Amino acid sequence: MSANTATKKMNKHVDLTGTSTGYKVFVVIVLILVSIFFLFPLYWIVTGSFKPQLEITSRVPIWFPMEPTTDNYARLFEHPAFLWLFNIVFISGMAMVLTCITASLAGYALAKKRFIGRAVLFTIIICAMALPKQVIVIPLNQEMTNIFHLNDTLWAVILPTVGWPFGVFLMKQFAETIPTEILEAARVDGAGELRTFMTVVLPMIKPGIGALAIFTFVNTWNDYFLQLVMLNSEEVWTLPLGIAKLQGEMSSDFGLIMAGAALASIPIIVVFIAFQKYFTQGIAMGAVKG
Repeated sequence: MSANTATKKMNKHVDLTGTSTGYKVFVVIVLILVSIFFLFPLYWIVTGSFKPQLEITSRVPIWFPMEPTTDNYARLFEHPAFLWLFNIVFISGMAMVLTCITASLAGYALAKKRFIGRAVLFTIIICAMALPKQVIVIPLNQEMTNIFHLNDTLWAVILPTVGWPFGVFLMKQFAETIPTEILEAARVDGAGELRTFMTVVLPMIKPGIGALAIFTFVNTWNDYFLQLVMLNSEEVWTLPLGIAKLQGEMSSDFGLIMAGAALASIPIIVVFIAFQKYFTQGIAMGAVKG
């Protein structure tokens, strides 16, 4: 009787192991398919940027350039493409840095400081998250033009991004996880507010800053509508805006578009690789807190 019981348990263990292995194989296959699904547009853009116009517009899909050419890049660089690329990198980079600084300070203050109007201020920030950029873009344009006199400059796109309500909300959530006892111990040791923030708070919310850096950079990079409204002169155009301006009214030069898109994808990939460790940590911490 005992031998039969042991045999049944062993068979059950084998079945569970087989089920687990099958599940792992299934998950790997699904992940591979999802990866191919998301990577295919990037592959198509990169290969398409080296295709002549006839291969791009062919009715039969050409998966790899039959006659590779750099003519699309040559025509792109006939215009100040590097200047446009620098403009969008500068806008996104400065918005990322300034947003991380202001949001981390504001989030820490809202999470750990007690002052009159704190709840009302946070409520306003939450309400501001519900407003789409299209609703406030006209007041932002008038503010940049009439008050700050920054119309048709890169800073007209950067400054409206700095006060991103989502960034403040995100950093507040991370700052709330800091034990109050650690902050009190730092004050007892004689540390001021700035030193406490730099030496105690900042290292503990670093994963959140990494996640916010990626969110801010990508959000600013993709904010075509604000760039279209704020930037008028060719020397301050961004790469997406410049490529869109070069298109004809009756036709589209897909080779030029793909060359510009391939060039524009490089900074996004570099930024994500640089901050992916902190981004992953931030998402994991958020999952644990939830």
